[in-house]
Amino acid sequence: MTSLKKALAATAIVALGTAAISQIDFARAADKLKVAFVYVGPVTDGGWNAAHFEGQKAVEKEFGDKVETVKVENVPENADAERVETQLAQQGAGLVFATSFGFMDPTVSVAKAFPKVKFEHCCGFKVGSNMSVYNIRFYESRTVQGTLAGMLTKSNVIGYIASFPIPEVIMGIDSFALAMRKVNPKATIKVVWVNTWYDPGKEADAAKALMDQGIESVSLNPDTVVETWLALAKQAPAL
Repeated sequence: MTSLKKALAATAIVALGTAAISQIDFARAADKLKVAFVYVGPVTDGGWNAAHFEGQKAVEKEFGDKVETVKVENVPENADAERVETQLAQQGAGLVFATSFGFMDPTVSVAKAFPKVKFEHCCGFKVGSNMSVYNIRFYESRTVQGTLAGMLTKSNVIGYIASFPIPEVIMGIDSFALAMRKVNPKATIKVVWVNTWYDPGKEADAAKALMDQGIESVSLNPDTVVETWLALAKQAPAL
């Protein structure tokens, strides 16, 4: 997770630096730049949102009094995201980080409505004159995980708890599987879709169900890696 935090922090700093260099035409150009971060879950989740929050704090440290950062947590990937981003733009945000894949279409709409505001969307594929995307190489860490899983498994069946069937997640599963089979051609993956980014209880239930089937190795994709394993430890302390 430390490497994820560093990567997202660096991405945020680079994106902000690029925005500053391009001399965005803000309504109050002489004022400090207000940078907003929109999170799909709490920044205390010990996973995705926490890593992005490290990026937010890195921006504050890097740019000091040149920026003001704000955050909105637990924003659903629906019309609420468009409402939140609209409010942030109306409140003077000059740069908005939409940090989850499901924010893509809402961000496209808000970016069109506020052409003087810059938007950075994570993991998406839609862009505009004032909207860009950023990402990190998820497949690299999944490759390492798959290699270890393939080498260590005794049952030759690996459990994989996945959030949503979107490109980012499928890419991770594919990378995991290819690396696993490279070191252990007999190994297979059993994927369980939980259709959530943040539900430690649901994710822990899925992990326990896999382990109850004799699967001794489980990889997690949702945002809540730390909280999920803590919830699982409470359910099945002997595992």
